[in-house]
Amino acid sequence: MQHASHNHTSAQRVTRGKLAIAQSLYDFIEQSALPGSAISSDDFWTGFESVLSEFTPQNKALLAKRDDLQQRIDDYHQQRDTIEPNAYKQFLIDIGYLVPSPDDVEITTANVDDEIATIAGPQLVVPINNARYALNAVNARWGSLYDALYGSDIIDENDGKTKGGQYNPKRGAAVVQKAREWLDTIAPLADGTHQDATAYEIIDGKLVVVLEHGGTTELKPVSALVGYEGDIAQPIAILIEHHGLHAELQFDPDHPVAKDDPTGLKDILLESALTTIMDCEDSVAAVDAEDKTVVYANWLGLMQGTLSVDVAKGDKTFTRDMNPDRAYTTSNGERKSLSGRSLMFVRNVGHLMQNDAILFDGEPVFEGLMDGVITSLIGTHDVNHTHDNAVRNSRHGSIYIVKPKMHGPEEVAMTNALFERIESLLKLPANTIKMGIMDEERRTSVNLKACIAAAATRVVFINTGFLDRTGDEIHTSMHAGAFADKASLKKMPWITAYEKANVVTGLTCGLSGKAQIGKGMWPIPDQMASMMSAKIGHPQSGANTAWVPSPTAATLHAYHYHQCDVFKVQQQLMNDAFDGLDDLLRIPLATNLSEMTEDAIQREVDNNVQGILGYVVRWVHQGIGCSKVPDINDVGLMEDRATLRISSQHLANWLLQGVISKSQVQASLDRMALLVDEQNQNDPNYIPMGPDLSESIGFNAACELIFNGCEQPSGYTEPLLHAKRLEMKAKLAN
Repeated sequence: MQHASHNHTSAQRVTRGKLAIAQSLYDFIEQSALPGSAISSDDFWTGFESVLSEFTPQNKALLAKRDDLQQRIDDYHQQRDTIEPNAYKQFLIDIGYLVPSPDDVEITTANVDDEIATIAGPQLVVPINNARYALNAVNARWGSLYDALYGSDIIDENDGKTKGGQYNPKRGAAVVQKAREWLDTIAPLADGTHQDATAYEIIDGKLVVVLEHGGTTELKPVSALVGYEGDIAQPIAILIEHHGLHAELQFDPDHPVAKDDPTGLKDILLESALTTIMDCEDSVAAVDAEDKTVVYANWLGLMQGTLSVDVAKGDKTFTRDMNPDRAYTTSNGERKSLSGRSLMFVRNVGHLMQNDAILFDGEPVFEGLMDGVITSLIGTHDVNHTHDNAVRNSRHGSIYIVKPKMHGPEEVAMTNALFERIESLLKLPANTIKMGIMDEERRTSVNLKACIAAAATRVVFINTGFLDRTGDEIHTSMHAGAFADKASLKKMPWITAYEKANVVTGLTCGLSGKAQIGKGMWPIPDQMASMMSAKIGHPQSGANTAWVPSPTAATLHAYHYHQCDVFKVQQQLMNDAFDGLDDLLRIPLATNLSEMTEDAIQREVDNNVQGILGYVVRWVHQGIGCSKVPDINDVGLMEDRATLRISSQHLANWLLQGVISKSQVQASLDRMALLVDEQNQNDPNYIPMGPDLSESIGFNAACELIFNGCEQPSGYTEPLLHAKRLEMKAKLAN
């Protein structure tokens, strides 16, 4: 089984045993990743070969099982006009798709950092191959509330409160008012409101708030005061804690923003992105040794605390690097430090793809195995403190890897065994490498408890993701009938069951206080007011983290975790027995297609096609795996491959079921390509698809993703995208 493009003959390679490593990757590992680690070059390459010898056959067998199960399900649906729920469930049990749920599962994960285990807050996901984005994300642990409010649509632009150009005092006043409203939740007072505060003082170890109409009040509880910076008689910052999250009130009466504030408050820093997923997967276009070396080099810089980039603003250039820890004095005079950076996971790729950055026995290595070994090797620089830099990631000696796109407990078990072997190779204590399980495949959702059981000593994260999960839902039941339109899919019973069952199952398995239960991305970075209305639902559901698309969004979403005590919600859900299985197995087929007008169907086609083209052209032509892509209405959406998967599978299903025709889709592709080119005309690096669409590698990639969508393994887009990107790189190199 091959899922790779074989262009490996021309690359310079170094041979170590059965491995043939591309020169650029070999040099990076030898010169940068291995020095300072606890392992010699010979031991590393010998051990790496041993890992591949053991796990390559297992990986192939698991992929073959995916294909076999899918073929059986396809046959089942093709032989039936209707689906009887009990018979269908029994069929899935008979073929081994649905496995018995274990009775008692309790994770025993140890040495988990507080940001994951005991504090609830936002999570950023960022492409690790973009060093600037990665630095912005890791430094988003603390964010300016004033800046986030000023620059977002939470403050409207009516009555002269515009945000363009120079600082607008009217808008600034509205920001201060909104921030003070939020302070009543972030730093609750025993009496009164922060709106009436005229001074903040620390007296006898307590924060005393002087109110406008006389009198004083204190924090509720008084222990919410953590510390201060500067002189206790006139501190420049006061640190408080609420629901485990910190906020820093900053004072400077001479500051332009603070001069009209009676308290001299110039800003409020909120603890924001508690954790960040540095992504090697869906938001990254990494198809060969050159690309993978950039990915690994940035991860090494993050683990050693040395990553930096030069940033140009106007006529000035400055160096951005990783923020240091923040230091405070407690009320009893002791020193206290807090991390200045987000705690980092690294998301490896899944089991499917092969990459010729390394050949094993002449065959491109499974990329997930390569990621596991190399990102863990790099992680040892943090857990073993092999460098002088004071910047640390895990204070508990753990390496955090998110493993995506696993199908069912057998695949989780293989990853668990892989991590165990890697720990042995790298001389790490057992269970140093922690696992995040992405609940984004149907066979994982319906067997989630068994999946958690398969990695019970190292699970630190489960989460849901509507787009990938829906893509797999469609592909799995491609032959069952025509699926509902995308808007209707979001409102059907299966998705509600999926989101709830994930939380309840996680709690049943003891994740509360030990691990994250996460929810998916808010995809519209320019619509923060809408995010604030919608995303409060994530902590209210019992999820102690959720994805955000930007540092600004992290700061704003942090407020939701002050509004909602997630761990209290989890306690209330702890005894819920909901598994949602019957609803999870209810295939969300269309019930209203006959009522949809031709115009409505065409709009659905055009929306899907435009979204596919807008993302694919940047991925294939420019190697951009994640960016703010304008949709058909010019609304910027933060897109990665998951969007592409759901859209291409949806169109493939409607084509298969005769809802739409190939000529209809082709006409839409031709029209939407011109629109996408027009939307990107101001990007100097953009490579248009037109005027000759037939010659455009990106355009042809989009066509194949749709028209060959039924044949793509699990509906994944990677095999086609990687092949087309390699073709484009070869073309650009000539």
